[in-house]
Amino acid sequence: MAKGTALPRTLQHPARLVPLAFLLAIALGTGVLMLPAARAGEGSAPFLTALFTATSAVSVTGLAIVDTPTYWSGFGQVVILALFQAGGLGIMSGATLLGLLVSRRLRLSTRLVAQAETRCVELGDVAAVLRLVLLATFGVELVTSAVLVLRFRLGYGEPWAEAAWHGLFMGIAAFTNSGFSPYSDSLVGFAADPVVLGPIMAAVILGGIGFPALHDMRRNPRRAAKWSLHTKMTLFGTGLLFAGGTAAVLAYEWGNPATLGPAGPAGKLLGAAFHSAMTRSGGFNALDIGQMRPETLAVSYVLMMIGGGSASTAGGIKVTTFLVLGFVVWAEIRGEPDVTAFGRRISREVQRQALTIALLAVGFVGMATVVLLSVTDLDLDDALFETVSAFATVGLSTGVTADLGPAGHAVLVVLMFLGRVGTITVATGIALQSRQRPYRYPEERPIVG
Repeated sequence: MAKGTALPRTLQHPARLVPLAFLLAIALGTGVLMLPAARAGEGSAPFLTALFTATSAVSVTGLAIVDTPTYWSGFGQVVILALFQAGGLGIMSGATLLGLLVSRRLRLSTRLVAQAETRCVELGDVAAVLRLVLLATFGVELVTSAVLVLRFRLGYGEPWAEAAWHGLFMGIAAFTNSGFSPYSDSLVGFAADPVVLGPIMAAVILGGIGFPALHDMRRNPRRAAKWSLHTKMTLFGTGLLFAGGTAAVLAYEWGNPATLGPAGPAGKLLGAAFHSAMTRSGGFNALDIGQMRPETLAVSYVLMMIGGGSASTAGGIKVTTFLVLGFVVWAEIRGEPDVTAFGRRISREVQRQALTIALLAVGFVGMATVVLLSVTDLDLDDALFETVSAFATVGLSTGVTADLGPAGHAVLVVLMFLGRVGTITVATGIALQSRQRPYRYPEERPIVG
């Protein structure tokens, strides 16, 4: 960059670069969506509608205050697709870049490594790493889209052009975990179709694992013992939460006539598994969320808040953060001096980072829920579901998003932005500012518990 065009020093801090990039993308998307050509009806979209949609797309959330296929024109839907595709790619590369800056303190112009929270990816050439990110992203999206295009055309009789657009839109939305759908009812119309729900669920899970873990598995596909602790924890946590979520949804919704009740055993399993996967950040729904039992909604809160893998397109506090805290609790219960997992000791710095991220997330959601309750007529269940979904960039809703009013929509816009970039920047900021004091204060033990 030329000397005269360099960014101010305050903006060159890595914990500020990614939020700035997201803000610029949201601003650009808002401006384009306000053009008359982006709206299907007459006139242009109001500022708040365009801002909410652009923020939801760039943050790959999927919450919407208008019906995507009917409110936005073909051009507007293409813009939304471009925004969540760019958001997904930017999130992955931005998070892994910050991981490198934390661990190696290298300049942006020298190298890029696909790394987040651990050193599971080796340092490498910028072009080579970006090429791997792009190939993984476009490869999964292409395969998913191809399957969906054929299914929409051959199974549902959609014209080739319509099937191609719907398949492409859904394929990209699935891997980026964006939750946007070209159908007004999301995927409720395909609730009993495993050929539609299966590929989407697989793409969502792959996108939610995270590039560092995918790279690690690609490098050692048959040697799990060589995988990093980050990869092992991500896969273990993903499998555990997916299975546990599926079992919980089956247990609570099995006889619910408004959700899984009318389906057969195979259909119930498919519906429960799909909802479990989508609460981890996918954002699509094949069941009516507003008709679910309170117990299922409570399980959904937990799954949404945890989210997916680090440096992935998923949101939440991340699987590794949740597991680190779990291992801390287990070590404390057992009276062990070290926190260990899979034969490795977890450093105290990582434990502190995990605790900070989790408490900040709970604080953001708690404050936003109180504000939402004060500016709307929602009950606690609906308000909490909306705030958790927005902060964790999930995109699921009990059906009240459009009716929240300007103040409520503004709250969700802030949450979607904070949820997507907040935990990354907080973790990076902590690591970059870590230092050793030349002295230590006297130790004292306050009473806890």
